[in-house]
Amino acid sequence: MSDLKTQLNDADPLEFINSVENETRKKDALRIVEIMESITKEKPKMWGDSIIGFGSYHYKYASGREGDWMKIGLSPRKASLTLYLTYGFELHQDKLKILGKHKTGKACLYIKNLKDVDQNVLTDLIRICYDNCQDSITN
Repeated sequence: MSDLKTQLNDADPLEFINSVENETRKKDALRIVEIMESITKEKPKMWGDSIIGFGSYHYKYASGREGDWMKIGLSPRKASLTLYLTYGFELHQDKLKILGKHKTGKACLYIKNLKDVDQNVLTDLIRICYDNCQDSITN
């Protein structure tokens, strides 16, 4: 079984954000880090070379695969801000309907510009996902 490529490391998250060329994306990423830090009461840490994470948990699947992953995280990608929120979006359709312009994946929320979403709703979603992340682990 192969190891997960995205591992916690000692790189500097702020240095990573400052390397982002798009000024709006950089500013938005800094704001989301601020929100995540206020919710988690933790300092951001780099996971791999492009994800900023907060907190961690250990998972183990019935298949025997196990590892560590961040509770919540973000990456200021070229196409959009990608928020890694492991707690199911399907449980929060009410909030997603009023969030504003976004897309979702299985455990990711994609936002082009922070100005396009309601930051209070976004903060609520981040808090819910952080507080309930252990509930999303599949055994």
